[in-house]
Amino acid sequence: MKHEIEIVIPPDRLNDAEFLRALSSQILRVNISEISAVRQIRRSLDARSKIPVYRIKTLVYINEQPQEIRKQIEYKSVESKREVIIVGMGPAGMFAALRLIELGIKPILVERGKDVQTRRKDLKAIQQGGYVNPDSNYCFGEGGAGTYSDGKLYTRSTKRGDVGRILNILVQHGAHEEILIDAHPHIGSNKLPIVVQTIREIILNCGGEIHFDSRVTDFIQTGNKITGVVINNEKELLGESVILATGHSARDIYYLLDKHKIKLEAKPFAIGVRIEHPQTLIDEIQYHSKVRNPYLPASSYSLTCQVDNRGVYSFCMCPGGIIIPASTDKDELVLNGMSVSRRDSSFANSGFVVSVNENDWKEYSSFGVFAGLEFQKKIEKIAFEAGGKTQRAPAQRITDFVKEKISSSLPQTSYIPGIVSSPLHELLPKQITNGLKQSLFLFDKKMKGYLTEEAQILAAETRTSSPIKIPRDSETLMHTEVEGLFPCGEGAGYAGGIVSAAIDGERSADAVCKFLNFS
Repeated sequence: MKHEIEIVIPPDRLNDAEFLRALSSQILRVNISEISAVRQIRRSLDARSKIPVYRIKTLVYINEQPQEIRKQIEYKSVESKREVIIVGMGPAGMFAALRLIELGIKPILVERGKDVQTRRKDLKAIQQGGYVNPDSNYCFGEGGAGTYSDGKLYTRSTKRGDVGRILNILVQHGAHEEILIDAHPHIGSNKLPIVVQTIREIILNCGGEIHFDSRVTDFIQTGNKITGVVINNEKELLGESVILATGHSARDIYYLLDKHKIKLEAKPFAIGVRIEHPQTLIDEIQYHSKVRNPYLPASSYSLTCQVDNRGVYSFCMCPGGIIIPASTDKDELVLNGMSVSRRDSSFANSGFVVSVNENDWKEYSSFGVFAGLEFQKKIEKIAFEAGGKTQRAPAQRITDFVKEKISSSLPQTSYIPGIVSSPLHELLPKQITNGLKQSLFLFDKKMKGYLTEEAQILAAETRTSSPIKIPRDSETLMHTEVEGLFPCGEGAGYAGGIVSAAIDGERSADAVCKFLNFS
């Protein structure tokens, strides 16, 4: 017999198995000797009261042993099977490949960047020398943007697919089992590369192909049907269909699609800054104590409000993390955040962004569907020039930002390339500046102390999502006008994060299988 109950425990008892058994016996009013096991199935930290506690949903087994609930997927050889091309090896591309193998189809992965180990050299180059490799950086390369920019797995896309399945596959390939029960699971940028490498080995061992340093420079079409891609202007790869999983920063793919007269659509997105606080300050606000309990993790937050009918919100919050340069071109400055699994940096940072739409980029209307993208590029260029045309970031204390004055000094920062005091209240578009300024006062009411001279903003955070959508049929998931082309993931406008992109990759693989009448 088993019972599902909720247990509330102090942080220092989180991993105390005997305490959980004793508490379960009290709640169920059974003898502790009858409890065979207590399995955690969901847990979350509740810091609303003065003393934070963990709320744990558990299965309590009485006089019976728990069954293994996780099933390992067996991936078999597809070496001589029908072939499908996948462009991009981020979460959408990798999970599409694994799903194709599961379905008996051979994936041919094309990745413009380097493998996960070699890619580290390019990240070091941009961090320490300001050199941007346009094909291998924090956005491009094996594993995609999530590999070296945090690895948060929280998603609201539960209606789109089986989140638990995605998490189980990550565990099967080396992620810690705790991600299966945490309300806000996180792998960490120090551990994700191992998971990514294991997935790569599975794909190769099953007969799939992976082509690194291979940028798609053209599509091969026969009439309205796509039949393959050209890589690096020289090599042709043919397949029975193409899954396009290129991520939100592969702008050249949008231009290439447009060149082939393949339909694109503009879409709203969000633009702003990275906001950075001392982690101790966020801990004090969230945990109601000047000293963080050593059994509590670095605290996080999620804030949102409306200013002049615009959404303003925190995005990709990184407790105990650092800010990183996510630029994909030498003449731009783009920021993102990341945390390692321990989340032990002395800084907390988050995206702090304002929603934008077609009314904001009217001056770029001559660019047609690319107007929003040009607006995005303009802000990245402004940040780059304000930083001295380097990867140094323009920055400003938030107290000075709301007062519209240049900061005479700046707090310490986690951003390795460095910062330079800049009038961001003047450099950013007025609608973004206004949204950020007003929301700071609103956020300070929700988290007293958030608006402080100890905090600063750095520009620019522009890659929250793609400004372009690649339209597809809602049933077949195939492009509305091109047969055999399956746009998916963040770059196509159908996901926002590791898990939702992975779900969309699997859905696209299923759609390809149906398209090929495969059985």
